[in-house]
Amino acid sequence: MRIAILGTRGVPAGYGGFETFAEQLGKRLAERGHEVTVYGRDRFVPRGTRSYAGMRIVLLPAPRSKYFETVVHTLFAACHALTRRYDIVYICNSANVPAAMLLRLFGRRVVLNVDGLEWKRQKWSAIGRAYYRLCAWTAARLPIEIVTDAAVIRNYYRTAYGRRTTFLPYGTDLDPVPDDGTLARYGLEPGRYVLFVSRLEPENNAHLVIEAFSGVATDCALAMVGDAPYASEYIASLHATDDSRVRFLGAVYGSGYRVLRSHAAAYVQATEVGGTHPALIEAMGYGNAIVANDVPEHREALGDAGLYYERPTELAGRLQAVLDDRSLARDLGRRARDRASRLYGWEAITDSHEAWFSSLLRGQGR
Repeated sequence: MRIAILGTRGVPAGYGGFETFAEQLGKRLAERGHEVTVYGRDRFVPRGTRSYAGMRIVLLPAPRSKYFETVVHTLFAACHALTRRYDIVYICNSANVPAAMLLRLFGRRVVLNVDGLEWKRQKWSAIGRAYYRLCAWTAARLPIEIVTDAAVIRNYYRTAYGRRTTFLPYGTDLDPVPDDGTLARYGLEPGRYVLFVSRLEPENNAHLVIEAFSGVATDCALAMVGDAPYASEYIASLHATDDSRVRFLGAVYGSGYRVLRSHAAAYVQATEVGGTHPALIEAMGYGNAIVANDVPEHREALGDAGLYYERPTELAGRLQAVLDDRSLARDLGRRARDRASRLYGWEAITDSHEAWFSSLLRGQGR
């Protein structure tokens, strides 16, 4: 099959969930003999990159704008894709409905992964939220294939728009890795830090995690992994904490990220908006003891393999329990990894996508 992936910053992954998805799925499909092309933004992918892990890379420009960068770049990518003979064009992010419409207008087979309910995110203005709502409404009425990565989102599209979607979740690696010196570079020790991984934006609640951690009696560190290109004021407010145990590591990818996952004492998933959160699935795959914000999306992914909280004071209590009781932490980690291996391993996720893509080409649709 000839498959193009649009709507991400590109690979190798250096930012978020869709980029990691494109890399992990794309390289596995390429290993299986498929022709995979990933479109990237020229300021996020090393200049001159033409291939990576068996995938063909096409770099195109994009305006540096919080509101237009993704949409404009994906439109550029869609125009380029029209000059190629792809069997399937896979578009990430519901904001890219204009590109889906353009490609479908020219008869291309389009798949759109709509992600979560983006209009609930605090970072968007009223106009931005209205745009995301319009995109969701429009996508539900287009003759394209829609992918949802969480049953909660699938049910929303069915209830709100009467639209059936295809449920294909995010994946994760399953094997912890030894420390290669990463922990020392960040001033951390194995099993002596709580890990938080997310874009540093208000709705992901990094501030509440820091607040809760201030009430935990421990000499463990709180390792904050993440960044955000348009949230400098919020990030500055986080750095203003006077808790010396809090370490801001910035965005970490590749081997360093895997090391941090493999040796954490506990992991906090504090997000409140979205579908299946990649960071949560990855924490499960690496066998982290997980404490998660009690929202339906997290319950769906984590099940009974973690602890939940609703308020910062509850989060502090859950973290205290995990750090004080290592047998509890080991049990939670084992249950999380077992669940991930059953539901979210990248090889199984690739199997599902490959079989579904084949069914689309055979005309069987959803």
